[in-house]
Amino acid sequence: MELHQLVYLVTVAEEASFTRAAARLRVAQPGVSAQVRKLERELGQELLDRSGREVRLTAAGAAVLPYALAALAALAALAAVEGARQTAAELAGLARGRLAIGTVTSHDVDLPGVLADFHAAHPGVEITLTEDTTDRLVEGLLSGRLDAAVIAYDTPPPDLGVRMLTDEAIDAAVATGHAWARRSAVRIADLRDRPLVCLPGGTGIRGILESACAAAGFAPRVAFEAGTPQVVARLAARGLGVAILPASIARGFDGLHALRITRPALSGRLGLAWRRTGPRSAAAAAFLARFPSHGA
Repeated sequence: MELHQLVYLVTVAEEASFTRAAARLRVAQPGVSAQVRKLERELGQELLDRSGREVRLTAAGAAVLPYALAALAALAALAAVEGARQTAAELAGLARGRLAIGTVTSHDVDLPGVLADFHAAHPGVEITLTEDTTDRLVEGLLSGRLDAAVIAYDTPPPDLGVRMLTDEAIDAAVATGHAWARRSAVRIADLRDRPLVCLPGGTGIRGILESACAAAGFAPRVAFEAGTPQVVARLAARGLGVAILPASIARGFDGLHALRITRPALSGRLGLAWRRTGPRSAAAAAFLARFPSHGA
């Protein structure tokens, strides 16, 4: 049982809809459905009744829900207690705070440079850095496990502040010998039934792609997934499918031909995100004040 599964269950129960829950969480609906199903398999019980127009809790779901809410509340309380301890220590001049930072796996933000400058200014602060998907980073922020994170997003997730760092087009890319290599652009509708090479579910680019395809009336056919844009590019350059990539990688990778995606055009933003409400340690406040903004 994982924290994000409980978050998804609680949100679906509150919204009485997988679609509304996914929109509220700013994640793709198939991911929400899959994780709730995984939780149901683990518990051996159906937690949600999907037979009606609105999703309802089953008897088992109603029994599990208070424990899910209690688990989320307990995690938030533990984070608050730890934050109070750290802040008191820092205010007492002990200078031994902690800073937990998360980041998506690939970006052109100079996060190492920012962390190095912060460490030089605050050598007593213990810094941890975690790489993960945007979904899990958002979950870490909301639970208090992370103080700040560089995430990919389309619209800012609820309950988080986001300072935009970059805004970049998302392109399709094919091997230079591909039939599309003479084209300069493709429509979203052109991707229907095409084998695609993508980042995993839960990443910002994947969520943007899935939302655009759903609006066009189809689900993307993902033939290969890879954990970094560079590996996605290598697979596509070998002729294994149409890659969906940030434009800077699609247009700068040997063996690939980049195509603009149109109707609609897609773009992905990177931003520094933090919790809008709740306690914030002195170390986290100092880090957020220092981090530069590269965009509007």
